[in-house]
Amino acid sequence: MLAVKISPKYQVVIPKELREQLKLKPGQKLFVYVREGSLRLEPPRPISELFGIAPGIDWKESDRDHDDRF
Repeated sequence: MLAVKISPKYQVVIPKELREQLKLKPGQKLFVYVREGSLRLEPPRPISELFGIAPGIDWKESDRDHDDRF
């Protein structure tokens, strides 16, 4: 397990080993959130990866909010 230190500006450096393993690039955006009391960093996933994540859901026309248009 690797450890990082929080700087006085509340910044952390992702260790090189992990940057290479995850193929992170300078300027790349990461989503930051808390899950079960832990800080999580994840790269955004392409929309194509979301295909099929909810198999078996039967949508009805009444499920759609027709007032969500601008």
